[in-house]
Amino acid sequence: MESALLTGITLEQMNELSKGTMVEHLGIVYTEIGPDYLTGTMPVDNRTIQPAGLLHGGASAALAETLGSMASMSIVNNDTHHIVGIEINATHVRKATSGIVTGKATLISRSRKLHVWEIKITNEDNALLCISRLTVMIIPKQS
Repeated sequence: MESALLTGITLEQMNELSKGTMVEHLGIVYTEIGPDYLTGTMPVDNRTIQPAGLLHGGASAALAETLGSMASMSIVNNDTHHIVGIEINATHVRKATSGIVTGKATLISRSRKLHVWEIKITNEDNALLCISRLTVMIIPKQS
């Protein structure tokens, strides 16, 4: 697969784009970008837990979609194309009650119209909490 990321958008720009959005509200921060992946962190706190005190599955899905979508944005021409998530799934395999979780979105398939990302979310001990898959559609902007 060709080198995918690093097309001019930096981590600082990604984090700036997130200001005033749900991404910022959940405390998600982009932390590392590579040739075929993007990582980010999210706190397990009052914004991301469910009433029983566990990391909310929806927060994990939001982290997964955030990472995959931003990674897709970094490999398309945003002047000519939109990216939209069209399918996400998440399997939650371990609980978290505090700390910071890290998600890593890795590109597993890329075509002109679709990107498929695998997102693994781990705790501070690197134990797998959630594995997710996100499909993103690339749509030409109307002129």
